[in-house]
Amino acid sequence: MSSGRLLNRVAIVTGASSGLGRAIALQLAAEGAKICCVDLYENPRNKTNAATGKADDFNNRTDGETTLQELHRLHGEERAVFVHANMTKAEEVEHMVTQCVKKYGRIDIICNNAGISVESTHPTPLPIHLLPESDWDLTMLINVKSIFLGSKYVLTQMLSQQPLPNTTSLGWIINTASIQALVAYHNTPAYCASKGAVAQLTKQIALDYAPHKIHVNSICPGFLKTAMTQNLQNSPIKKEAIDKAHPFGGMGRVEDVAKAVLFLASDDCAWVTGVNLPVDGGYMIT
Repeated sequence: MSSGRLLNRVAIVTGASSGLGRAIALQLAAEGAKICCVDLYENPRNKTNAATGKADDFNNRTDGETTLQELHRLHGEERAVFVHANMTKAEEVEHMVTQCVKKYGRIDIICNNAGISVESTHPTPLPIHLLPESDWDLTMLINVKSIFLGSKYVLTQMLSQQPLPNTTSLGWIINTASIQALVAYHNTPAYCASKGAVAQLTKQIALDYAPHKIHVNSICPGFLKTAMTQNLQNSPIKKEAIDKAHPFGGMGRVEDVAKAVLFLASDDCAWVTGVNLPVDGGYMIT
């Protein structure tokens, strides 16, 4: 049963069409939030490319129920809206904020979740001396610049608002980092570096905006059962190794990470900011 922790609050969730972003949108909505679902595509990502049998195409989408359709079915059409935005383009991010405010009047929460792992789409390992420069550039663009732009334009809006009557906080920013922001993993130089940047940027923004009572934290998920890890899941040897690395028994569920996001987006974290929170089934202690 919902406790209504986010009643009347407005949340932007980027990368909301699939995987973790979808789970976050559903979790926040279940606690009363109005959701602006943001993505390049409204349809969810297909876990595998039918042509190759691998998860190697970010643009491969299914015709299944969208996040927006599910939110409308569960909570009514006034509780959610979809906004198309490329989070690496300033004008589109600014438009995202404008559209969300036009619909709901304010923004209380942003979950900067949009991201990619280009390295995970390759059939063979790519240490840094083999990594194409284009992979590095694309990873940094999507995983880091999107956080910069999302925070920049949402903070501008938050600073123009008054806190809601039932809280002293002015806003909540939750960035999606990774355990690979905290510990290295084989053959993922671009992904590790990008998520490390997210973790440090989270701390820096938190420091600057603490006087305004704006919470800025990140989640650092372990390996999750999503399209991003589908190639790994399809390899019995690799999957066994990853499962053993999580003491709680295997790869995680997006729903478990979404619950941690809910905590960081609520008054339960009233005295929490600048934290990069592992949600990893014990991965960090192995």
